[in-house]
This record gives sequence, C-alpha cells and structure tokens, in this order.
Amino acid sequence: MRYFLTGRLPDVSSILLVESGSRVLVEKVLPGLRQTWGGEIPIDLVSCFASLPQGFEAATTRVYRVGDYRGREGRRKLYRELNARRYSLMGIVCSEEPIMLKWKWALTARVPAKVFVINENGDYFWLDRLHLKPIRQFVLFRAGLAGAGAVRTLARVISFPFTLLFLLLYATTVHTRRALRKAIS
Repeated sequence: MRYFLTGRLPDVSSILLVESGSRVLVEKVLPGLRQTWGGEIPIDLVSCFASLPQGFEAATTRVYRVGDYRGREGRRKLYRELNARRYSLMGIVCSEEPIMLKWKWALTARVPAKVFVINENGDYFWLDRLHLKPIRQFVLFRAGLAGAGAVRTLARVISFPFTLLFLLLYATTVHTRRALRKAIS
C-alpha cells in the first residue's frame, strides 16, 4: 500500500477494483470512476465471481479470478501479475459481507497503489493518514461502537467477563456436586 502517509494522488494510469462484496456496489461506483478519471483509463477487476459486472467490457477489462490462484504459489503469481501492471489506484469493497475478506487485505498490503475504500452505499474514501477521521468513524460503525448500538455493545463487552465467570462457577459447582454424589453412593 503506497501513499498512506501522504494525501497526494498519483498520476492515474490504471485502476484495479477488488470485488470483495456485493456486485451491485462495483456496478454502482464504476460510472463515477469513469466520470472522474476518464473513459480511457483501464479499470481491471479482481473477483471471485464467474461473470463480469454490468459496465465492464470483456474485451478491455482484465479479470483476475481468485479461484485461478490457489495455494501459496498461486497467490504469489497473482501478486507478481498485479505488480507488473503498476496500478495507480486500487478500490476495495468494504461492505458488511465476508466475501474475499483475506484477499482484499492481502492485496491492499501487496499491491503498491493508492487505495480507496468503497462502502455499502457506493461511496468511497481514500485510505491515507489525511482521512483518518472517516476511517475511524467507519471502523467504529462496523464495530458497533457508533450511534445507538454503542451503549449495547459496550454493555456486552463489560458484562462478558462477569457472565463467563458466573457460567464457569456454575459449571464447577454442578460437576463438583455430581462427583461428590457419586463418591458417597
């Protein structure tokens, strides 16, 4: 991941989208990317799906299907191919779906591109230090620590050790009584 410490945008020559969520999100964000960066910029795709999303053209889009890159050597081959293409920008879908969860973070770490995060609304923000506030809000929301769910989540976190202790003591008491009854009879 490059450009994390700076807010500078590189000269955009190509974009890689990691379809790690609902297909609708990639289809929703594609027109905005084309409008912002121009139609001549190639947009390639890393996906686990067999077909292309709407808006992508099979002739001009390079598709990397993660199913074709199994095992350690397969992953290394994918990283080499992506690094050889020298993508300027990489967009990862971060919706509340666990699709390609490990892949997207591995690609974020391995592909030297400026990363933008696409949320479930089809909006996106840059993953760099200048955007730490939206990143923090995004993480807090996903962790259930923002809005009305924050109190409930904090109450669960605080009560968890006490609940676990109570259950362990209860189980110990029941098993000890059972063992004593067997020993007496």
